[in-house]
Amino acid sequence: MIAWSIFIPACFALNCAPGPNNMLAFSNAARLGLVPALLGGLGRMPAFVFLIAVTIVGLGAVLAASATAFTIIKLVGAAYLIYVGIQFWRKARALASATSLDRAIGKLMRRDFVIAISNPKAIAVFTAFFPQFIDASQPAWSQLAAMGGVFLALEVVAVALYVVSGVVLGKMLKSERVFVHLNRLVGAVLIVSGGTMAVSRN
Repeated sequence: MIAWSIFIPACFALNCAPGPNNMLAFSNAARLGLVPALLGGLGRMPAFVFLIAVTIVGLGAVLAASATAFTIIKLVGAAYLIYVGIQFWRKARALASATSLDRAIGKLMRRDFVIAISNPKAIAVFTAFFPQFIDASQPAWSQLAAMGGVFLALEVVAVALYVVSGVVLGKMLKSERVFVHLNRLVGAVLIVSGGTMAVSRN
């Protein structure tokens, strides 16, 4: 039986880590409000469903075994993170003054999705983290599926926490100058994340 009392808090800690997706949700909430940021932040869910499915069927192990495939995916993901970070930095003032979301929710969701799906570290996390809680006496697939479902549920909670925090900050600090600095901070986080991913060895 899965040790849920250990798995859930450990998993939630991973969900709440201030990575690129969560920082993006926080920034969107501060600038654009609760609903757009929450819907935009859910764009990562299909990506995580796919990555968990990939882990369950064993492709994570294939990527781990193929250094070339992993490196290519890693560099593509790193380049995208750096690109988005540069855009946040360059357009910090324009983004800070954004008040209308005309058809932008789809764009927010797509950006969140691409950031999630282009990070091969997610597969590495699932491949390394989930097996630690598998009971060898029970079927592995059903346990991985159950842990994947819990991870996704906790990810929604984490998104909501970041979004609510961003909304609170947005109401407290309504200065456009503050939002410019926030956008540049998010841009810097994305650039650093991409750079770190590009030079990391695993």
